[in-house]
Amino acid sequence: MSDRSAVLTGDIVRSSVAGPEATDRAMAVLSAAADDVAGWTGTDTRFTRYRGDGWQIYLQDRPGLAFRVTLFLVARLSAALPGMATRISVGIGPVARLGATGLSGASGAAFETSGQALDALTSGSRRLAIGGAGVRGWHEALFEVADWMIRRWSREQAEAVALALEQDDAPMAELAGRLGITRQAFEARIAASGFRALATALAEMDRETFGGAA
Repeated sequence: MSDRSAVLTGDIVRSSVAGPEATDRAMAVLSAAADDVAGWTGTDTRFTRYRGDGWQIYLQDRPGLAFRVTLFLVARLSAALPGMATRISVGIGPVARLGATGLSGASGAAFETSGQALDALTSGSRRLAIGGAGVRGWHEALFEVADWMIRRWSREQAEAVALALEQDDAPMAELAGRLGITRQAFEARIAASGFRALATALAEMDRETFGGAA
């Protein structure tokens, strides 16, 4: 298997309060978003639900995409179901084994790191984290900044961010048309979300291989 992949492990924030029906809807949104991610990478993300409100996906040989994918999943959920949120922990490292179809039988350092980081998030106030092989301080700091930012997105801003993340080379007018709004309105949503401040970091992270020592 791969010696440097990304595993994203998450759960629904306050799922016991939201209830099983709302949690099911949130899982459906995340599963659909994971399918879209598979379209970017050409590789099945193997979205797997576990323990009722938990989920996991796998980014084979593309660990640098983990930041973009993390923001995309959060944005899609915020846009579709305002008030619902997910924690996400990213584990970088080797993957020893995958399940037959999903990830229930998967193993490796990336899975262990991701699961442990999610446990740490559950006991604190943060919702995003990254750890594992090759992860450095600036990676962790970037996720911390993004953690602060995502909590301030309105539904409309999250909707615009999700489109921008998925098609960042598309003209603003085209993306605005998909939402049935003007280019100026779309740009205003993007500006208010703070997304432009992450543009350089996203480009760098997309290319990141997490080589070298942590």
